[in-house]
Amino acid sequence: MTRPAPEPVAHPRNGAIALRHRLLIAMLGPVLIPALVLGLVGWGLVSGVVRSSSDRVLGGALGAIAETVQVEDGEVTLDLPPAAFGMLENAERDNVYYRIAVGDRLLTGYADLPPPQLASLTVDEPHFRFASYRGQEIRIAETRRDLPRITAPVVVQVAETLDHRRAQRNQLMTALLIGELVLVGMVLLLIRPALGWSLRPLSELRRVVEARDTRAAPDLSPLQTGPLPAELRPLALSFDRLLGRLDDATSATRRFTADASHQMRTPLSVLKVQVALARRGSSEALREIEEASDRLERLLTQLLALARADEAGTQPPFEKLDVRELARVVISRRIRQAIEADVELRLDCAGDAPVFVDGHRTMAFEMLTNLVDNAIRYNHRGGEAVIAITASPDAVRLSVIDTGPGIPASLREQAFSRFARLQGAGGPEGSGLGLAIVKAAAERLGASVSLEDAEPGLRVTVTFPRHAPARSAQSIFRVIRWNHLMTRKMRHTKTWSG
Repeated sequence: MTRPAPEPVAHPRNGAIALRHRLLIAMLGPVLIPALVLGLVGWGLVSGVVRSSSDRVLGGALGAIAETVQVEDGEVTLDLPPAAFGMLENAERDNVYYRIAVGDRLLTGYADLPPPQLASLTVDEPHFRFASYRGQEIRIAETRRDLPRITAPVVVQVAETLDHRRAQRNQLMTALLIGELVLVGMVLLLIRPALGWSLRPLSELRRVVEARDTRAAPDLSPLQTGPLPAELRPLALSFDRLLGRLDDATSATRRFTADASHQMRTPLSVLKVQVALARRGSSEALREIEEASDRLERLLTQLLALARADEAGTQPPFEKLDVRELARVVISRRIRQAIEADVELRLDCAGDAPVFVDGHRTMAFEMLTNLVDNAIRYNHRGGEAVIAITASPDAVRLSVIDTGPGIPASLREQAFSRFARLQGAGGPEGSGLGLAIVKAAAERLGASVSLEDAEPGLRVTVTFPRHAPARSAQSIFRVIRWNHLMTRKMRHTKTWSG
């Protein structure tokens, strides 16, 4: 059978933005935003500098003209100095306007120049304002003078168009923008090699990981990347931990496969021999074949149960489970085995009220079934096996107590290992998977398992917390489907085995 083709891996260009591009965008933002802010602030500063410097020249021309205003023989006279207007000459040839008036009477200048508000003028102090004159925007400098023996105030105004001011402002802003563009361009030129240097450890980490794909056998040893930046160390450590867990899981799978093949070899060999004897007419061969088939069936059932209990990546959907009712079901299933072994099997639980825990029925049933099976199998004729249930506000304890030889304290940790046979060659037949299944199932249910002396015998206690952790909807969906299929297989197996 051909292997299915691997699913295509999404290329970075087909999904998320590449890390280099993300960093480039993230670094350009802090550069462009200050450049924009600098441009706006520069616009305000340049406009203010151009206005103040031009106003200073305009105010100088106003003062030169205002100083020539005098009183002679009771009349106001003035002498317009050519230097005052020469101060206002520029390359843009701005138009210059002036107006001198005594009260409402025009003395000289442009009569239609917008008059000032006398209340806003201070004596001998220049005042500046923008106005519109003959379809152009102008800047007006104006002042008020009080002359002796002249009752009306003298108002002096000088105005100019704004072409020179605009030209100066545009030149300064152009220089500022060119400087900003040069700065941003230099940042763009330098940022790419800087990014390459910064991402070099990540590229080295990728090279080390990709180099392992070319090897025939998977290399699950820790990555040898050399010194890494502080930001990449958690990633490398997490990857090393993942490799370690994968190595442990792979090693456990190899050990489990080797142990399972070793355990299955014995009943299969017996079956082959007894089949050969049955062909020769041996009357005992059929009984031996039946016993070997039962052992093989039990081994396969326990291997399947252990594989389900050890399944990673999914969590069973929890429900309210009555452990008293569960114990009664297990007793009804194992009572025949107890009678054949001459072991009294009973339930010890105070009261008749249900005892609820958060659990998974199929997994809890397999766990309790294996405990009861061990209590009957590793017992003596005339002994007893008791299922004891005790409840407290914090936990529910489900104990299975037998009167067998028990397990020494030094071997109890080993008892949870797979295929562990602590009774030796002369002990009862078994696969050594019972307590391994119990521990794996208890861990999946959030419970704990402990072994204690029963004096005589062994007490195995499973402690259920009153509240189980929440499960994700995706995990619940997968395990409901898994539970449905596995329950059908279990029912089929129970019916076939009687």
